[in-house]
Amino acid sequence: MNDTYTTIRVSGTGEYIEKKSKFIGEVHFAKTLPEAEAFLQAARKRYYDARHHCFACITGEPDTPSEILRSNDDGEPGGTAGKPMLEVLTGAGLHYTAAVVTRYFGGTLLGTGGLVRAYSQAVKAALADAETVTVTRGMLLRYKVTYQQAGKLQYIYARENLPAPEMEYGQDVLLSVLMPAGEAEKIKKATVQATDGKAELILSRELEYRIVGGKVEKEML
Repeated sequence: MNDTYTTIRVSGTGEYIEKKSKFIGEVHFAKTLPEAEAFLQAARKRYYDARHHCFACITGEPDTPSEILRSNDDGEPGGTAGKPMLEVLTGAGLHYTAAVVTRYFGGTLLGTGGLVRAYSQAVKAALADAETVTVTRGMLLRYKVTYQQAGKLQYIYARENLPAPEMEYGQDVLLSVLMPAGEAEKIKKATVQATDGKAELILSRELEYRIVGGKVEKEML
């Protein structure tokens, strides 16, 4: 399992027109299959007079056997809508993502190749409008250390390209540092060595975090 994955931070929409057929693409963050299907149902209600509402999603725990990949052509010729939509999502390296493309028929048949291109382009247009973010499966470690030890640890963590630790100052320093889960044991050992074993570990917690605009956003698992 990788420590990072990419997903949708802000939903996006986009359009593609081919021979007067309009394809309206949407992409959303969806952690579960029911959440993804809810976006499909919302599109059906919003564009109730459209002929097709095609669907693709990647939900469930990223890069594990529980990850779910689904697609649906909604009446289009088999393999011309849902599958190419899903391929755009996987090609972008996305997880926890739902895509819906609504088609208004323009009166001219597009053929297999035309449909594959149109549904793919509609999803790409939606992705261009969306905001994506890379999420790290991480570990939060909180230590009780001296002021001198805190300065030394800040240098070590910066050298390891970790987010700047949060510091709470009192008689001692409570130092909270985030790292990818796979690096936790290495960072623990480095902390012990840097403080001669005197850093007191008072909290160890799994979480996910993302860095947006230079700021760290945290979400407990």
